[in-house]
Amino acid sequence: MRKFEYVIKNDAGIHARPAGELVKTSSTFKSKITLQCNGKEADCKKLFSILKMGIKKGDLITLIFDGEDEEEAFTTITAQIGAQ
Repeated sequence: MRKFEYVIKNDAGIHARPAGELVKTSSTFKSKITLQCNGKEADCKKLFSILKMGIKKGDLITLIFDGEDEEEAFTTITAQIGAQ
C-alpha cells in the first residue's frame, strides 16, 4: 500500500474536469485507489463519489493505492496531480 498527500492549489478545488481526469486514469488500474479528505472517503473510479466530497483550494487530500499495480498507479497519478 502506498499513500500520497497533496494540498489542492487550484482555485476551483476538485471540480468536474480534474475529477473526471482522475477517474479516467484511475480506471486503467486494477488497484483500489481511494481519495480521503476532511474525514470523507471516495473511490477514485467513481466520479460522483469524488464530486460529493466538495474539495476546495487549500484542502489536504490523501490518495491510497492498494493492489497488484499500485506502484504504477502511484507513479502515474501523482505525476498527473503534481502537473495540475
